[in-house]
Amino acid sequence: MTSNRPTVLILASDAAFSREITANWPQDPAPHAQSPEFIVLDEGFSRGLKGSNYDLAIADAASVDRNSSAAANDDKKDAKIKTRHQRLNKRLNKDLKQSLVAAGKPAIVIHSDPSLDFYNIHGAVIDLRREPVLWPAIAGLLGREILRRVQAESRAHDSERTSAAAEAEATLGRYMVEMRTNVNNALTTVLGNAELLGHEPGLPASVQVQADAIRNMALRLHEVFQRFSSIEKELNVAAREPGKKAAAAAVGR
Repeated sequence: MTSNRPTVLILASDAAFSREITANWPQDPAPHAQSPEFIVLDEGFSRGLKGSNYDLAIADAASVDRNSSAAANDDKKDAKIKTRHQRLNKRLNKDLKQSLVAAGKPAIVIHSDPSLDFYNIHGAVIDLRREPVLWPAIAGLLGREILRRVQAESRAHDSERTSAAAEAEATLGRYMVEMRTNVNNALTTVLGNAELLGHEPGLPASVQVQADAIRNMALRLHEVFQRFSSIEKELNVAAREPGKKAAAAAVGR
């Protein structure tokens, strides 16, 4: 998902199609659920869908059928023209589905071919037959469930990324705690030598300044690692706290 509010792209040249979809879109009873934002485009723009910012596309293949049939009926006497338009219709519908598949987003294609099954699934694209009266409600219910799944998958991916980042930070923290003793030993050696160097008689002023700087930085690093020790103890206490509360509650019963 690209935002909290899902986006539904309606691809149709027939304005009635988009009105039916938006008017019959069901309300989501889930808490804090938001109604989708509907964007209407002519199905001819479907070739440029790849990389577009939407969550679900609903396309009207029937409008392609009607356009092709109307053109074919202009000259019913010429069977060749009718056949040509039928082939054009199939190619346009095929192009529409291929564009939707290439976009990589969920899509519902409403068709009016009675010879096809009520629905067919091709990856993320679902062909749905245009049942009289009922098709807008069916498309709306199906679309709502698809958006729910998309939102659930998005939350799962976000959770996985957050968990991976937290695990990486925890690994780094554990490593630093494990290396604390070695670092402190090294800092003690650096600090001791800086102290000895600073008390060396006849030491040039510039070297004295450098020795003091080394000593001060060693002390600051030591303080940082002491803070790591304090944090480790605080985390251990916090981890034991729920167990103590549970034990106290059990005794109270």
